[in-house]
Amino acid sequence: MKPRSTLLLAGLIILFAASLPAQSQITTETVTYKSGRDKVEAYVAIPETSAPYSAIIVVHEWWGLNEQIKGQASKLAQEGYLALAIDLYRGRVAADRDQAHEISRALPENRARRDLRAAFKYLTKRKDVRKDRVASIGWCMGGGYSLQLALLEPKLAASIIYYGRLASDDSTLQKIRGPVLGFFGDQDRGIPVEQVREFETQLKLLGKKVEVHVYPGAGHAFANETGRSYNARAARDAWAKMLAFLAEHLL
Repeated sequence: MKPRSTLLLAGLIILFAASLPAQSQITTETVTYKSGRDKVEAYVAIPETSAPYSAIIVVHEWWGLNEQIKGQASKLAQEGYLALAIDLYRGRVAADRDQAHEISRALPENRARRDLRAAFKYLTKRKDVRKDRVASIGWCMGGGYSLQLALLEPKLAASIIYYGRLASDDSTLQKIRGPVLGFFGDQDRGIPVEQVREFETQLKLLGKKVEVHVYPGAGHAFANETGRSYNARAARDAWAKMLAFLAEHLL
């Protein structure tokens, strides 16, 4: 017979596992869509719930479409959204900061914008997607591109920016139609808090719907659980606020 302590431990493990929230099942696939003359691949995570779905274009950091970003797309699918994680690097994934810098610097801006618009077009043509409920989300470099898509595509339902590059020109920001949600850290040396608040104020003065959160003690890339700057408290709070924002504007 097994020792009583072993049986007790096994029972506690079972009780703990039963108390955890059940994870929704999802399916994933790799799709190809046209962007000009190019073919672009993307990772798509699909909820188990019935279609049609609200959809989210997921834009990667300067590392490329790696497993961490695919994980973010999968988490969004578990929340009921069809998530398309775009691959702006055409299959390349950086192994270190030097390579990430090199690949990101070589990314043609016009091609990236074209790919983003093509992703939006692809999603709105899918029969399982609600055409008026497509949003974008991105982190770091991808956060800037999430904002770019809001500037490029007037039918985008909403955009979420995690510490991405911001625009500051009124004539540019005027192009935004949907609501904007932004998350930043006050220790981010690349995006000063003053710049974030100016961005927020400009959008409000233009009559845009914007919500911005700046986390004390958080730096750049605070939401990437695989990185050195990960801030668990800020990341959890941002994720909860992001889900509430999506529920308000996509469901």
